[in-house]
Amino acid sequence: MSFFEDIAAALDAEGIESRVNDDTMFVPITSDLEIQFVEIDALLPAANVYIAAADVDEDDEDFEAVLVSVVFSVEGAVETVARHVATDQVITVLRDLLEGTDERIGELEFYQDALNANLVRAEVGSNSELQVLVEVLDGVPTAEVTFVAIGESFEDLVDQAISELWEADGEDMLSDEDRQKMFAELSSDIELETDEMLDLGTFTDFDRLFDVLSLAADHAEDWEEQLVPFDDEEFDEPEVYDIFGEDDFDEEDDEDEDDDEDFDDESEDPEDVLPESVEASK
Repeated sequence: MSFFEDIAAALDAEGIESRVNDDTMFVPITSDLEIQFVEIDALLPAANVYIAAADVDEDDEDFEAVLVSVVFSVEGAVETVARHVATDQVITVLRDLLEGTDERIGELEFYQDALNANLVRAEVGSNSELQVLVEVLDGVPTAEVTFVAIGESFEDLVDQAISELWEADGEDMLSDEDRQKMFAELSSDIELETDEMLDLGTFTDFDRLFDVLSLAADHAEDWEEQLVPFDDEEFDEPEVYDIFGEDDFDEEDDEDEDDDEDFDDESEDPEDVLPESVEASK
């Protein structure tokens, strides 16, 4: 069997369709996107891997196939396809969240995190948010959901930071080091205000994910009230009692040691207590 025939058989076993035309194998990922394997060495074997639009003809000016990797085995080809399929599923879920395509999350307005493109957030309740991190874990598209109670002073901290930054810039230009230090202090304060979290679980069933998000939106205000910050200073350390009486034994041991010392002090050298007659005979 040829390299492509081996790959096709392995993909078919995974339930993935493919077709071969001359020296190119086409594997559809979605209706709009496909993977193309172009054989570059039949003996090694080896094939370039491209991502291309599925509905654009090669002769079209808009056709563009992007080289993404090279595979040298059937296993490598199957893993490549699985990885791109999983990545496409992640992109699809993120798009559904951001665009609100599912009616179950119609009241939620998700926006993308500025630093992590796989993390989306939505404001819920009075002052909380839902965070959904969608990524590929061990080859499986996964969504991790967290409910975060931000705290009433969160916005005050942000306003304070902006005010301090403007005042500092007005007095003197801040160095990069000073700016980093200021933002680090702000981040530390904000973390204290956003410490109250509920882990709502990790999901690979995205239909269930949308059910969970809908429920979370309905219970957000109730969860806010119950997520009260825990202050260690408000709770005294419980007194520790020696229920086995070991402390009493220690005290008795100390008393015995004191008695032994007193006895030793009172004891004298035997020669010091000999009768005078005995001393005379010596």
